[in-house]
Amino acid sequence: MLRHVTKLLSLCMAIMLAAPVAAQQAYPSKPVRLIVPFPPGGANDIVARLIGQRLNDRWARAVVIDNRAGAGGNIGTEIGARAVPDG
Repeated sequence: MLRHVTKLLSLCMAIMLAAPVAAQQAYPSKPVRLIVPFPPGGANDIVARLIGQRLNDRWARAVVIDNRAGAGGNIGTEIGARAVPDG
């Protein structure tokens, strides 16, 4: 009898834990903006575009490469720090 109760409680716990996972939307729900704090055409831009293409294939969402050069990378870093949080 105790085994049956334990199995039933385990099944109820598994269902309760799986419910929030099923209710979540697919991530990401909007296009992804990848900020590169260096000018286009350099090694950093090429690597970012390769990563962006892989993410685009995996997530099936647009990945936009945003080159923001200047001030030794501080302009791009500041834009990223001031970006609106998405989740």
